[in-house]
Amino acid sequence: MPASSISLGDVEITRVVEWSGPIRTARFVIPDSDEETWRRNQDWLAPDFWTPADDAYRCHIQTWVLRSEGKTILVDTGIGNDRERPQIPQFGGLKTDYLARLRQAGVEPEEVDVVVNTHIHYDHVGWNTELRDGQWVPTFPNATYLIPRDDNLYFDPDGPPRSRSPRDEHERVRWEGSKLVFNDSIAPVHRAGQSVLWEDAHRIDGNLLLEAAPGHTPGSSVLTLRSGTDRAVFVGDMMHSPVQVLEPRWNSCFCDDPQLAARTRRSCLARAAELRELVIPAHWPGHGAAEVRRNGDGFALSGWAAFSRS
Repeated sequence: MPASSISLGDVEITRVVEWSGPIRTARFVIPDSDEETWRRNQDWLAPDFWTPADDAYRCHIQTWVLRSEGKTILVDTGIGNDRERPQIPQFGGLKTDYLARLRQAGVEPEEVDVVVNTHIHYDHVGWNTELRDGQWVPTFPNATYLIPRDDNLYFDPDGPPRSRSPRDEHERVRWEGSKLVFNDSIAPVHRAGQSVLWEDAHRIDGNLLLEAAPGHTPGSSVLTLRSGTDRAVFVGDMMHSPVQVLEPRWNSCFCDDPQLAARTRRSCLARAAELRELVIPAHWPGHGAAEVRRNGDGFALSGWAAFSRS
């Protein structure tokens, strides 16, 4: 899938897709949602985000490549190859040409200056590392990896015990799988001395600011872009589907703190509508991002981004 780019102010944004396809059903991924809302909006949700015939939720696993103030910055690094992933077997042992796609977008691994992990889930940190001679090593040898401190503490297998038990078997399996994710995708970066743990906020440069946005995970974050008159916000997994713009109270099944996640989502949408920030989630197919507007007490999409539809 070819890369697609736009420019906002002085920042170039390129979309690099690692994987695309269906993951479970829409109402498994967003269990609070109802069929009526999906059906009422199927003229634009289908086929990019949802397939009505089998209720399949469709997504991209992708990296946003930013070029800002002379630096190359990756926002989230996908699933990665050669992983053991019992929590989602379809991605165990995955083999993709992700690095070739990065090169196609003009990015050599040695040229990456900063890697942003919006949170520590398997599909956002995978290409932090690669397997060489039986060892996990950083894929981007000259990069600083920016990792939310609260997520690092929460997902570290040697960290303090969690304050609650898993809500169900699905969450229990995910929690067990997260130990593997930390050990193959986070710990090697720490050992290499390439990680920076941050909290509350972290400025990357004059255009880019990381901000805490907890709920999906304790350390989930957003990356805000402000350059000239242009605005954008990279929201990670705050919105798995654009249906959550219409219904901000609807969480994904992957949200650790559902009530906080919903409050954070609504606050982010309110700011995006007020400041006309382009909302850029981690997993949207199609045009990948959208502008939002107020719609009574809620929100609506007002236009898709200029990325090529994929």
